[in-house]
Amino acid sequence: MQHTELLAFETALRGKRVFLTGHTGFTGSWASAWLAQIGADVCGFSLAPETSPSLWNELALEGRMRSTIGDICDRDALNEAMWAFAPQVVLHLAAQPLVRRSYREPFETFNTNVMGTLNVLEAARHVPGLEAIVCVTTDKVYENKEWPWPYRENDPLGGKDPYSASKSAAEMVIQSYQYAFQRVDGSALPIATARGGNIIGGGDWSEDRLVPDFVRAVTSGSSLTLRYPDATRPWQHVLALVQGYLMLAASLIENPQAAARSWNLGPADGRALTVRTVLESLSGTWTRPNLEYLDNPAKEAQLLALDSTLARDVLGWSPAWEVEETIERTAAWYRDFYLGEQGAPAITAAQIGAWRKTLLDRENQVA
Repeated sequence: MQHTELLAFETALRGKRVFLTGHTGFTGSWASAWLAQIGADVCGFSLAPETSPSLWNELALEGRMRSTIGDICDRDALNEAMWAFAPQVVLHLAAQPLVRRSYREPFETFNTNVMGTLNVLEAARHVPGLEAIVCVTTDKVYENKEWPWPYRENDPLGGKDPYSASKSAAEMVIQSYQYAFQRVDGSALPIATARGGNIIGGGDWSEDRLVPDFVRAVTSGSSLTLRYPDATRPWQHVLALVQGYLMLAASLIENPQAAARSWNLGPADGRALTVRTVLESLSGTWTRPNLEYLDNPAKEAQLLALDSTLARDVLGWSPAWEVEETIERTAAWYRDFYLGEQGAPAITAAQIGAWRKTLLDRENQVA
């Protein structure tokens, strides 16, 4: 482990058995790398990576954690893997996360995001010694009224596109399990949901996302097609979300009654930058591709921002980097990766280290 000094929430997770769904995905790979650094015992359960390259393959984490390739919609395989590992913590990240794909594959989207979540919760509630379940949803679970004010956790849920609707439905499943079912010992299920904004960071090669599309345009010399360049989103680094998930898990372990609820995890000042602004910043750190515009994109929300006051005041969650540094670090990750001077493990470890150092400095100042 690179860092001997642990943050308070990391101390709560060190040595814990953590079952991580979606570990081969973009966010799951960053979460796996962080958990490996702090000495958690991690078992991943996920489909094989869809992209080539993929961050999971580039990080080569197989030797530092257990990995099972499987589908959360396969109830028997999921039960077998979870019950054999007997986790103390479940981090449920697996999902179909792409809005435009949800229009092409609505059944698969609802099946994965709703029934897959149901399978994870049903398996988890039968595990002895379970201490925390963190389910990751999205900022898009809210009934989007296209207003300029940030959404709070008590605002109505909704969803017009299949992705948003499936995630809102998953929240209803989670809420039911919070109230209707208990752990093996008879106590309430310690479940929290995390509603994060649009994440960026190195190692994402997914389809129909701004940063991966930018990277593909730069590396291939092709044009970048933009949909809704003036749409706003609460952009933040993937590590901000991973930090929030780990803090929620630690809080559920220490005080499940207070932490078992929904939490917004959005940018520090609530700012929601336009797609155009993010692209200009990425171009400034690396290089600028040619731009084209999509004439008839699928419908999706234009205005969206989160109020994360609760997470900041109660959890003490505060990301290490503001949005400008987030964009710069993201572009630098890809630039350094494609220059070939460092591999993904070194670049990723260095960024996790820089993020953790900022948090440790803050924690030490408070102490």
